[in-house]
Amino acid sequence: MSEEQAPKLKHKYGKIDFDYAAFLATCPPEQDGPIYMVNLMKYHEVAQYENSDQPQVSGREADDKYNPASILNKIGADIVFVADVVKDHIGDEDWDRIAIVRYATRKSFIEMQQRKDFAEKHEHKAAGMMRTTLVCCRPVDESLDSRGRPEGFGLRNVVMIVRQASDREKVLSSLPNSVGMRAEGTIIGDGRKFDTIQFAHVASEAEADALVASINDLAAGESYAMTVSASIDGITA
Repeated sequence: MSEEQAPKLKHKYGKIDFDYAAFLATCPPEQDGPIYMVNLMKYHEVAQYENSDQPQVSGREADDKYNPASILNKIGADIVFVADVVKDHIGDEDWDRIAIVRYATRKSFIEMQQRKDFAEKHEHKAAGMMRTTLVCCRPVDESLDSRGRPEGFGLRNVVMIVRQASDREKVLSSLPNSVGMRAEGTIIGDGRKFDTIQFAHVASEAEADALVASINDLAAGESYAMTVSASIDGITA
């Protein structure tokens, strides 16, 4: 599809880092490979559709309509983590939901944005989303790249830490029994760029509170710490 034919996706939920988008689009095949898109999402109470013919639904319901799983399957991408935020410990914003998609290549993420079937679904995301931050990551443990999507388990509580960090390797090694990711770019957000994301399974709310309290140098504006209830967890499970 030519640039003139590609659909123009409209949204108001975040600023795009066009320099990083250009890197994703032009990454040479020999240097490309799997990338994890970590979505932090906040919904409108009522979805803001431009088309008045759409029924009135909540922002979350609109995002459920957006669900691009069928398109992701076509391009070899997997939804590896989906969770509702149950407690915001640290951060200036309250998030509603987290989702992580593993794309086979960086370029495939950009190519998906140009698909007609994706554009048709995207109107629901644009209507439902108040704001989002999309952090593009590589896992410290590269065996995650070949881990399949988990099937058939119940809800799982996970503490998720998102940080700006001058020494990312020190941060990643400071939280035992966690799964760490190095951020490569923050393609959509409010202009801030994040450096690390960590995930740790917890058995209870008290354990989550204690874990967050034990972590040094978490500051609102530079970090998010939240407890999420995961219905799909291919990261810590």
